[in-house]
Amino acid sequence: MDTIASLFSFITTPVSWIIVQFHSLYGKIFGPDTGWAWGLSIVSLVILIRICLIPLFVKQIKATRGMQTLQPEMKKIQERYKNDKQRQSEEMMKLYKETGTNPLSSCLPILAQSPFFFALYHVLNSIATGKTIGAINEQLLDSARQAHIFGAPLAAKFTDSAAKLADLDATATNVKIVTAIMIVLMSASQFFTQRQLMTKNVDMSVKTPFMQQQKMLMYVFPVMFAVFGINFPVGVLVYWLTTNLWTMGQQMYVIRQNPTPGSKAQAAFLERLQTKLVKNGGEKLRRGEKNIIKAIVAKGRDRNDNERKFINGLSKAGLAASAEGLVAKSESSVAVLDGDDESPSSGQPKRQQPKRQSKSQRQSAAAQQAAKSDEEAKTSLTKSDDAQDAKPKTSAKPAAAKQQPSAGARSKAKSGQRKGPQRPKHPSKK
Repeated sequence: MDTIASLFSFITTPVSWIIVQFHSLYGKIFGPDTGWAWGLSIVSLVILIRICLIPLFVKQIKATRGMQTLQPEMKKIQERYKNDKQRQSEEMMKLYKETGTNPLSSCLPILAQSPFFFALYHVLNSIATGKTIGAINEQLLDSARQAHIFGAPLAAKFTDSAAKLADLDATATNVKIVTAIMIVLMSASQFFTQRQLMTKNVDMSVKTPFMQQQKMLMYVFPVMFAVFGINFPVGVLVYWLTTNLWTMGQQMYVIRQNPTPGSKAQAAFLERLQTKLVKNGGEKLRRGEKNIIKAIVAKGRDRNDNERKFINGLSKAGLAASAEGLVAKSESSVAVLDGDDESPSSGQPKRQQPKRQSKSQRQSAAAQQAAKSDEEAKTSLTKSDDAQDAKPKTSAKPAAAKQQPSAGARSKAKSGQRKGPQRPKHPSKK
């Protein structure tokens, strides 16, 4: 760790100068030799660095949104080359190159602040060894060595010996308890941040290698911090715990206000937005909400299930979303039919769908229908027989007056056979 930190020695002077400036401010409030003055100086350094990294964080979000727009193409590639993993990976890399997206863009904030992390480690290690560095002179060095945070010196480590801790006016028990608690909090905050990103702000309908990598990092990073944390000074643990808490709060804000399309967070956000629009009649929209509605309207039939449900909910409430991101009342608003659960909402009654019958009900209905058809067939056959039998009786006198029947015809009539076309006999009766 010392070798890696020495590579960033060029930035130790700016980092130490910033810490000294904050220490001079907090020293007037809590005292120059207190752990609060030095601890809050490190916390303020973290906040300043993270504020400077906000533009990079915005770029990271845009790159992530770009990855979301590629998900339909990713899904097609997965279906096309589902039996060839190597070709699938090649096509994915080709798609990333053509669109200019980078699946590792989520690591940019960590990479950007790593020089400050190692520079702070180098500063605190110099304080522990009693060496001046950067803007920290002899007087500030003695003040920093006397500073304790809950009984643990600022430059103490979990693995330090009792003799070394005695030189820093501390006991091994206090140092181990404080550092252990801070390591657990640091690892837990890292895990929770990654977990809420994977469970709430990811579209799980499309599985990509990037998602699998993020899921793996969710478990790898906390373990790494727990292993390496025992070699971090207390001041570095304060720095890393503060930056983890900042990241967690920042991530919660983004998930709530600008969620990923197709995620659970988007479903919750659109439900809140729909309730607000119905209550206010489509007024009092913020700029971010207008941009989200504008993007949803522009998608057309490419909307996901959450977005279709949102548009249909507005239509049922008599509201319509425009291409400018505005929502207004519409007398003839009709939901866009691009899903299974969509139906017109113009005031007309819904068309009732027939209830689905069970298998036994369908079989009994088919048996009743067959019995009914057989009964109708027997009835029609009986009527036709009666009509044919009655026909010779009514026309017997006119027929006899015109022409006498032949002897062959009389013999056939006496045999009991009906007139008209005869049914063919069964081959066994011939």
